[in-house]
Amino acid sequence: MAQQRAQAADDAMMTRIGQAVMLAHAGDREEARDRFLGLWSEIGEDGDPLHRCTLAHYMADTQDDPADELAWDLRALSAADGLTGERLAAHEESLALRALYPSLHLNLAADYVKLGRPGAARSHLARAWSVVDALGDDGYGDGVRAALTRLEQRVAGLPVEGDDGGGDGGRPGGEPLGPPRRSS
Repeated sequence: MAQQRAQAADDAMMTRIGQAVMLAHAGDREEARDRFLGLWSEIGEDGDPLHRCTLAHYMADTQDDPADELAWDLRALSAADGLTGERLAAHEESLALRALYPSLHLNLAADYVKLGRPGAARSHLARAWSVVDALGDDGYGDGVRAALTRLEQRVAGLPVEGDDGGGDGGRPGGEPLGPPRRSS
């Protein structure tokens, strides 16, 4: 009985995240951001990694400032690192943990391009390509691979010197993940 209640709560949170995603896709980024921040407060920094990863992944897309987008994408990656295959299977059997990583690293690479850090972008592109075999031969997998190829071509034309690639040996990029800022 307790497990059924926990599953229902998980599904409710994922539904609420999905509703905010629909707002973002419909063009209401500000309302989506506000809802995501409210949900983030409910989930908490130590909450369910699947909820944190999903929310942070989509919250990044609603940011106007590339540094804020990077911070949310780093949160998504950090949360993904805390996921277990069993936790994912409890939510959706067909979802494979490893299939998240190509997209997460693609997003980080794009963030670093926006921030003028091509070395860090190259590092995340390499990480994405190293796990791309986890993607299926379907529309999603094809889309991620195509986006990786496009971004790789763009990054190839960027300068190499003056960019250390970011990273502090532990977390790619080395940026702090502090608490999210509320937009005014």
